[in-house]
Amino acid sequence: MTLKCDVQYKKGETGFKLTKVGVKGVRKPILVRRDGVNGALNGALNCTIDLSVDLPAAQKGSHLSRNVEVLTAVLEESLSRPVSGLENVAADICGKLLEHHEYALTADVDIRADYFKQSRTPFGRETLEAYVLRGAGRVARGSPVRKSIGVDAIGMTACPCAQQTVREMLSCAADPPVMSHNQRNVCRLTLSMDESVDVEADDLIDLVERSFSSPTYELLKRDDEGKVVINAHSNPKFVEDVVRHVLKSLASECPGLPDDVEVRVESESEESIHKHNAFAERTATMGEIRREAGSG
Repeated sequence: MTLKCDVQYKKGETGFKLTKVGVKGVRKPILVRRDGVNGALNGALNCTIDLSVDLPAAQKGSHLSRNVEVLTAVLEESLSRPVSGLENVAADICGKLLEHHEYALTADVDIRADYFKQSRTPFGRETLEAYVLRGAGRVARGSPVRKSIGVDAIGMTACPCAQQTVREMLSCAADPPVMSHNQRNVCRLTLSMDESVDVEADDLIDLVERSFSSPTYELLKRDDEGKVVINAHSNPKFVEDVVRHVLKSLASECPGLPDDVEVRVESESEESIHKHNAFAERTATMGEIRREAGSG
């Protein structure tokens, strides 16, 4: 059946353009395979996907079904040709959205997936830990696509201020570490870059976890539990310290990242002695981070 009515192409009534119009929360599996990477990154990831384009003032509505059509076609292709990362498929979808929305000037895609990675507790017990992977793409017509890769990791911090206060009140020596209050810290690291740049998500997860007072684990027997607490209180950190440690590690461990890669680090500590949370964040290019690391 051929239908002639296309209300979306009618003239907009108010003269306002819209920055983003699209669909949110589309659930699809994406088949990922990367050479040299073990574990869950080689397989199907259950993803939640947001897709949008801009809308000119002269047009009443966006063709939302085209977003899902593009997504379905790309993901069906991934069944025979697995993608190398969520950020790469997001960038690919961005380009195809502009092909199907001839009136649009920009396209945005955001993908989130639960991810599980093998780890070991302090005493060597194997455990499977949960993280969030993020891939995104953004393109303006006539310009190259920018893609983003991000990870969310959960760890533990011990407050250095409270620890010092307790030490003074109890007249304790600096060693061994004394008590402090703790936080569950959620840290998100996102890198935005050109399509030609590739970054391993597992490397970002490891870098973030080293920035906590201690990583946390799903499986903890008594000896591991004690060791995690000792490790955390031997390495007390403010929420600000977590962000700065991530930046320092990027500067020292990622010499191959171009200077124009944009970095965003967000850290939030769920406080144990307050009813509010603490947070810190930084957005900068790798060039800025390297210059500050050198001057510091």
